[in-house]
Amino acid sequence: MLELLVLLICGAIIVSAILATCLDGVLAAAVSGGLATLFAAVCYVLLGAPDVAMTEASIGSGLSTLILLYAIRRTADARE
Repeated sequence: MLELLVLLICGAIIVSAILATCLDGVLAAAVSGGLATLFAAVCYVLLGAPDVAMTEASIGSGLSTLILLYAIRRTADARE
């Protein structure tokens, strides 16, 4: 049962990564990329690595996505 759940989460990571590369909007692509790293953190928890999952969730999904969204917002303001 656990193996099936891990495979589903890995499939969600792949779908999120494909969406991040195929979406036209930069904001939607950034959110989709953050979602892929969040799925990776859930996968790490299921595989028994909670320390790696916490690091991935805080740095990969949280901080990196926030910095990217802030940069998108700042460059959008500069264009106007």
